[in-house]
Amino acid sequence: MNPEIRDKYQAVIGLEVHCQLLTESKAYSSDSAEYGGLPNTNLSVITLAHPGTLPRINKKVVEMAVKMGLATNCDITRHNVYARKNYFYPDLPKGYQLTQDKTPICVNGHLVVKNENGEDSHIGITRIHMEEDAGKSMHLPGETETLVDYNRAGVPLIEIVSEPDLRDSTEAYNYMVEIRRLVRYLEICDGNMEEGSLRCDANVSVMLKGADKYGTKVEVKNMNSFRNVQRAIEHEIERQIEIIEAGGQVEGETRGFDANTGTTSGQRSKETMNDYRYFPEPDLPPLVIEKEWLNRIQSSMPSLPQALYNKFVNDFGLPEYDAAVLTDTKEIALYFEELCKHTKNYKAASNWVMGPVKSYLNELQLHMKDFPLQPESIAEIVALVDENKVSHSVAAKKIFPYLLEHPGMSPHQVAVERNLLQDSDSDSLQKVVAEVLAANPKKVAEYKAGKQSLIGMFMGDIMKKTKGKADPKVANQLLREGLNA
Repeated sequence: MNPEIRDKYQAVIGLEVHCQLLTESKAYSSDSAEYGGLPNTNLSVITLAHPGTLPRINKKVVEMAVKMGLATNCDITRHNVYARKNYFYPDLPKGYQLTQDKTPICVNGHLVVKNENGEDSHIGITRIHMEEDAGKSMHLPGETETLVDYNRAGVPLIEIVSEPDLRDSTEAYNYMVEIRRLVRYLEICDGNMEEGSLRCDANVSVMLKGADKYGTKVEVKNMNSFRNVQRAIEHEIERQIEIIEAGGQVEGETRGFDANTGTTSGQRSKETMNDYRYFPEPDLPPLVIEKEWLNRIQSSMPSLPQALYNKFVNDFGLPEYDAAVLTDTKEIALYFEELCKHTKNYKAASNWVMGPVKSYLNELQLHMKDFPLQPESIAEIVALVDENKVSHSVAAKKIFPYLLEHPGMSPHQVAVERNLLQDSDSDSLQKVVAEVLAANPKKVAEYKAGKQSLIGMFMGDIMKKTKGKADPKVANQLLREGLNA
C-alpha cells in the first residue's frame, strides 16, 4: 500500500483474549480439565446437563481470575452474580454458557506495552470475567457429519477484554506477549496458542487521523499465533483503507484469518447488538469475595515481570535490553534474582545467564528448572573471573562445561583440580615474556617500527606457553614493558 495513503488513517484495535485456566477440574463440576484425553472421557452428568444436576463454583477459578485482575491493575468486584448466555452452542450440552454479564470480576485495569516506535502505551482493560469453554466440533476428511468432543465443555476460562486503545499491529503483538507473560508468571495458564489454551479475537477499524468518530468495527478470528494476530490485523487495516479509498463502506462483520494466504474472509454479518438474552444464573448463588479472602490472594501473588524489570534496571543498573531478556520467563527472572543475592557484579551475572546458561538450555531444549547448577555456583564463577583467578574464556570453555557434568563440585574446586588457575606471578611470567620476545626478533623490530597490531601475536604465544594460565592483565603489562625497553 502507498505509504502516503496509509499515513492518512489511524487504526483502532481492541482485543478479546480467552485464557484457559490450569485447574485440575472444570469450572462448575469435578470433571477433569486435563488436556489431551480420549474424546468424551472427561464427562459427568453435570457437564452433560442432565435434569436435576447442579453446578458448583470452582474456588481456584475465582482465585486465578482475581490474580489476573491484580496483575493488570484492575478493581476487583466484591459481589459477583453469574449469568446464562443463551446462544446456539452445538458443542455445549446445556445449550447455554455459564458466564458473567453485569458483574465481571475485574474491571477498569490497564497494561503498559510498547508501540511500533518503542514508546510506552497504556492499554485499558475494560473487564475480565469468568466463564466456561465449549466443546470441540470436528470434521474428519471425507466425512459430512460433525463429531463433537465434549471433554473441553466446562473447562474454566477468563476473558480479558481491552479498551480500543491499541493503534497498530505491533502494539497488539506486544500486548499479547505481555498477557501471556503474566498468565505464565501467575501460573494460571500455559499461554499456548497452538493448543488453544490462549485464544484471541481482534476488533479492528480505521478512521481518518483527526476524526472524532471511530470507523465500522470488524471482528477477526482464527488466529493461532502471536505473529498471525499481527499479520491479520495488518491485513485488515489495509483492506479497510482500500475499501474507503475506493469510495465504499466497511461492513460490520466477523471475518476469519487464513494463515496460508495472510488474508481475511467474511464469515457472517455482525448485528448491531448481539441478543444473547443474558439472565442471572438461578443454579449458582452470588459470589462474595470477602476482604480477608482478597488479602490472602494478594499476599500469594508472585513478583511480576514489570516489577522485576524495574528492579533489574533501577536497583541492579542493568541495561533495559538485559532486563527485558531476563524477565521474559519467570523461572529465569527468579534464578537471576537469586543469583544477585550472591554477587554484586550484576552485569557479569546477567551476561552469564543470557549467554552460557540460556545457550545450554536452548541447545538441549530444557527449562530453567532442569538446569543443574545452583545460582551460588554461577556467582562463584563470576568471583573467580573478577579476582583474576581464571580468565573469562577458561571459565566459559572449561569450568562451566565441566560443572554441568559434575554439579556437585564447586567452581574453585574444578579450577584447582584441573590446574586452571591463572598465573599472576610477575617473576614467572617475566621469564615467559622474555622467551617469546627472544624467539621473535624480527617481529619485535616490526613492532618497534610501528606495527602495533603484533601485540596480539605475542600475547597468543604467551598463552600457548602457559597453556592459557597466564593472567592476561599482568602478561600484557610485562609484554609492553619488554617491547618498549
